[in-house]
Amino acid sequence: MTKRVLIAMSGGVDSSVAAALLLQQGYEAEGVTMKLTAGLCCDISSAQAVCGHLGIPHRMLDMQKEFATAIIGNFIDEYRSGRTPNPCIRCNDLIKFRTLLTHARENAFAFLATGHYARIGQDSATSRMILKQGSDAKKDQSYFLYRLTQDQLAHVLLPLGNMHKTEVRRLARTLKLPAAERPESQEICFVPDNDYRAFLREHAPDTLKPGEMVMTDGKVVGRHKGIAFFTVGQRRKLGVAAGERLYVARIEPASSRVVLGRVSDLQRPEMFVAEPNFILFDELKASLPVEVKIRYRSLLEPAVLEPAGPGRIHVTFKRSVAGISPGQAAVFYDGDVVVGGGIIE
Repeated sequence: MTKRVLIAMSGGVDSSVAAALLLQQGYEAEGVTMKLTAGLCCDISSAQAVCGHLGIPHRMLDMQKEFATAIIGNFIDEYRSGRTPNPCIRCNDLIKFRTLLTHARENAFAFLATGHYARIGQDSATSRMILKQGSDAKKDQSYFLYRLTQDQLAHVLLPLGNMHKTEVRRLARTLKLPAAERPESQEICFVPDNDYRAFLREHAPDTLKPGEMVMTDGKVVGRHKGIAFFTVGQRRKLGVAAGERLYVARIEPASSRVVLGRVSDLQRPEMFVAEPNFILFDELKASLPVEVKIRYRSLLEPAVLEPAGPGRIHVTFKRSVAGISPGQAAVFYDGDVVVGGGIIE
């Protein structure tokens, strides 16, 4: 019997090619686009046009209420608390691979497919599902998928995992897909022009509480318009004239202070990670050497993981690392395999 697959379609080239590939592989496919915000995010008309071109049905799910609460509300709360959130990871976890996958299974679809650049496989020794980096190192999105569970991985398809972006774009043109020439999507779908400061100014003006900018020794060197405008490791737009390069060393939400320092003040030999999710095993029970990404575009850093109590992991780096930002995701790798990850405390 032909297996049914529901394809999450943004209207962009990646999800469009993913849909075409699944049809070529013999799946019975149907596209779905989630309406997440009033104006931005996914292009529903483009997704409908691609589905029409491919001859498959298309459905739209209005998830604005869920998205506003779970993603946008959390995004604002995190900045209010002096943390730097990653809403894309949270959206994948709560909206795409939880709510949307549940919808797919309740409607008799065997799989949910997306256009992410990552690979899913199965470990022959343990029979566990595994998540691996995409073949295109520049586009790899495994970092954003570390929260996938074993049950979810067994019901998700990632058709672009073994492809490079240039191949995807070329195939879209060959198939004459309406989305073939669409530009790359912006980083945060609900933030116009990716200007989160303007977004917070409009939607959460209470985050604009002014405060002091101080050096690590406590010396006051200026004032700021709100801690939400800063993130650990930032060196641009500090608004402070200094004879040397300064960075945000830490943020103190209780006192609304932004602490500045030199690059040496950013170096940390360790960190703690909360809300861990592991893919290779259920629970970390002993020390484990891994490589760690502390943000999407950061380099992999050698480190050792150790359990640090319920829902908490201690990470010790081989060499001190700069720019560790509370609220960001730390994702652990063993070669090209995702071990797991969590939220930096």
